[in-house]
Amino acid sequence: MLLWHTLATWFRRRYGRRVQKIPLDARACCPNRDGTLSRTGCTFCNADGSGSGLGVLTLAEQWARWRDKYVATDGDRLFMAYLQAFSNTYGPADRLRRLLDEVKRLPGCMGIAVGTRADCLDDGKLALLAGCGLPEIWLELGLQSASDATLARINRGHDAACVAAAVRRAAAFGLPVCLHLMAGLPGEDEQAFLASLDWALDLPVAGLKLHNTYVPRGTVLAAQYAAGRYRPLARDEYVDLICAALPRIPSRIVLHRLQGDPAPGELLAPGWAAEKRGIITDIRRALAARGLWQGCRADVPDARPAWYGG
Repeated sequence: MLLWHTLATWFRRRYGRRVQKIPLDARACCPNRDGTLSRTGCTFCNADGSGSGLGVLTLAEQWARWRDKYVATDGDRLFMAYLQAFSNTYGPADRLRRLLDEVKRLPGCMGIAVGTRADCLDDGKLALLAGCGLPEIWLELGLQSASDATLARINRGHDAACVAAAVRRAAAFGLPVCLHLMAGLPGEDEQAFLASLDWALDLPVAGLKLHNTYVPRGTVLAAQYAAGRYRPLARDEYVDLICAALPRIPSRIVLHRLQGDPAPGELLAPGWAAEKRGIITDIRRALAARGLWQGCRADVPDARPAWYGG
C-alpha cells in the first residue's frame, strides 16, 4: 500500500503504462561553475553536476545504452529523457532549441524533464520548452532551501525570490515544475526544512523532490565534513523528517523522489544514503505505524486516497 503520490502513479494514471526516465548528460555548464558566479559550484555538487558521467557520448548513444538495458528486462514501457547534469537551460536560447530538437529525434522518446537553475530561465526559454511538442514536459528546479542565509552558506548563487519568480513564470507558460528540496543542509534543522517546504507549497508547483543531504567525495561539503564542521542527518532523523513533511503536502503534488541517489563511488557519508530501497521501506513503515499519509493534514484528512495504489 502506497502512502504518497509517486511519479510512477502519475504516469500510470496518465498513460496506463510505466514511463521510464533516461538520464542524459547534454554537457551543459553552470554559471556557478564557469566563473560567472563562482568556480566552485554549490558546496554539495559533485564533479559531474549530479549527472550520469556519460557526457563523453552523444545523446543518441546515451539514450540507446539506457533504453536497450531497460527494454531487455521490460519492453512494455514508455521512455522520456531527463536532462540531469548541471544547468540545461544555461546559455543562449539557440543552444536550448538545438538540444530540444535533438531530444525529439531520439527513438521512442515521449517526454522530457529538464534540470536547471532558476537564474538560467527567461520567457524565451520557457516558451521553447512549452512549445517543444512532446506529450510530457517537466521543468526541474533546484530550490534546496527557502532560507537566503542557507543559500549563501551553500554557495547557491541566487536567492529564494529568484526561484519563486521562475516557478510563477513557468506556470504561466503551462509548464509543470518539480522543485528540489534538501533536508539536513549545513546550519539547518527540521524546523528550517519544514519552513522551506511550506514556502514551496505556496507556489504553483506540480511536483517535489525531497533529498537527504549526503557528502559526495571531492566537494566543498566533503572538506567541511572532514574538518568536523558538518554532520549529516542520521537515518532515523531523516525518516522522522519525511514523516513530518508528507502530511503537509496536498495529494495532487507528485513526489518524484524521497531520497538522494549517490552515484557509484561518490558517497563519503552517511553510509545509509546508499540504501535506497531500505530508506523507502523505513519511511513506509514509519508512516503506517503513525497513521500518516501524504496530505492527511492538508486536503485528504479522512483516509489515504485509493488511487495512490500499491
